[in-house]
Amino acid sequence: MSPKCRSFAAIFALLFAALAVAAAVGGSRLLPASVSAAQASAPGPSGYHLLKTIKLGGPGFWDYLAFDSPTRRLFISRGNKVVVLNVDTEKVVGEIPDTEGVHGIALAPDLGDGYTSNGAAGTVSIFDLKTLQVIGHAQAGKNPDAIVYDPASKRVFTMNGRSNDSTAINAKTGMVDGTIALGGRPEFTATDGRGHIYVNLEDKSEELQIDSKKLVITARWPLAPCESPSGLAIDAKHHRLFAGCHNKVMAVMDSDNGKVIATPPIGVGVDANRFDPGTGFAFASCGDGTLTVVHEDSPDKFSVVEDVKTQPRARTMALDPKTHEVFLVTADFAPMTPPAPGQPRRFPDVLPDSFVVLVFGR
Repeated sequence: MSPKCRSFAAIFALLFAALAVAAAVGGSRLLPASVSAAQASAPGPSGYHLLKTIKLGGPGFWDYLAFDSPTRRLFISRGNKVVVLNVDTEKVVGEIPDTEGVHGIALAPDLGDGYTSNGAAGTVSIFDLKTLQVIGHAQAGKNPDAIVYDPASKRVFTMNGRSNDSTAINAKTGMVDGTIALGGRPEFTATDGRGHIYVNLEDKSEELQIDSKKLVITARWPLAPCESPSGLAIDAKHHRLFAGCHNKVMAVMDSDNGKVIATPPIGVGVDANRFDPGTGFAFASCGDGTLTVVHEDSPDKFSVVEDVKTQPRARTMALDPKTHEVFLVTADFAPMTPPAPGQPRRFPDVLPDSFVVLVFGR
């Protein structure tokens, strides 16, 4: 064998060894091209690394995710339906149909129900958490986007992106209890479980506090230096909000007085934030293929632990607070083509059967 051939043989031997390690870590599935075997098998300072990739395929875009820890079910918005995946068996266990332009999913385990915000229809679908059967509908505002269940008031709140308001729905009856004018375009929302709803205003770079029982805005705070806030999470115990901002920072705010405490750097194109009270980690999932992990050292001190490599456009996220697993979704896209003269820019097409769920853990 020539020296050149021996060199190639050595390279292939190393390659196959790396694939063997990847299979041992993530099962028999091959890792996506953008996540190397080394990244998946060598956890960084946070301990987070790719555990497995679940290929779902199917057409359509996606938006928010929700996770039901007791049943290990991940709820995934997919255009005109919600796909429900058991993350352990890696099987789709059901679908919630006719959710036209669905954005988000809210779960009310104490009532046994779930809710979807159907952006294109301007409605909310109400479904049974056990059977996944739709049991009712409610009218929302224009383009209901983020949605949250508030256990203190037993109400579901939609954040309506085009009518700049929030619809409060009685979770027990399915009837609309009221509408709150927000004075700006709402993005994500969170509840502290004590009667307060928080919502980012993306176009105003503001944070609103809403009384979930009286249905009135009780505070309006600037998020500066945060610009264009998107995702939002909460540490309810320590009264801390985590807003993902499009100028590449996470704004940490006191949810009692609106003071911005810290602005740790994050990746580009954030769309979701989560907080894990068990580990003290706050997460920001970003479209540039990073998952920023920030640790709450104390309620007034926050440190960036690392940017975990994920995949491009893996912008939305769910968290299991019991296992501390993080779930992301993404797909591959066709090349961008410039629009015809006078035509609006459009999103590139999702490549067939490329949609995947990425499971990260420690």
